[in-house]
Amino acid sequence: MSKLDAQSTLKHLRNRYRLVVMNEDTYEEVVKFKLSRMSVYIALSTLFVLLVGLTLALIVFTPLKYYLPGVGYGNAKQIKEYRLLKLRTDSIEQSLLFKQKYIDDLQKILKGTVVKIDTNKLELPKVDVDLK
Repeated sequence: MSKLDAQSTLKHLRNRYRLVVMNEDTYEEVVKFKLSRMSVYIALSTLFVLLVGLTLALIVFTPLKYYLPGVGYGNAKQIKEYRLLKLRTDSIEQSLLFKQKYIDDLQKILKGTVVKIDTNKLELPKVDVDLK
């Protein structure tokens, strides 16, 4: 394998090509472009930089930045309020689950569908009571 030297690479980048867009029915040339690999590379690089710049401008100059968690534009007060709301929500949800279980168990008892018989034998200590 031969090494690519800088002169041949630069020569390949500067070779001119023609891109022709033709009408399929009439074979009429609609548009034609003279391109080189260098011009295509520069055009695509410019397009990429513009898209990245527009995206960053959209995030920085609009309120969209407050909705992105990784950007870090939220202040400490909002973070503290968020954590407090999360704790409250979790405790309310747990309380609701306990109350619903209580109501379900109460309904089962009132309907008579749950009859639990205590099968544990209680061993009570004997107490000597002197009654005089």
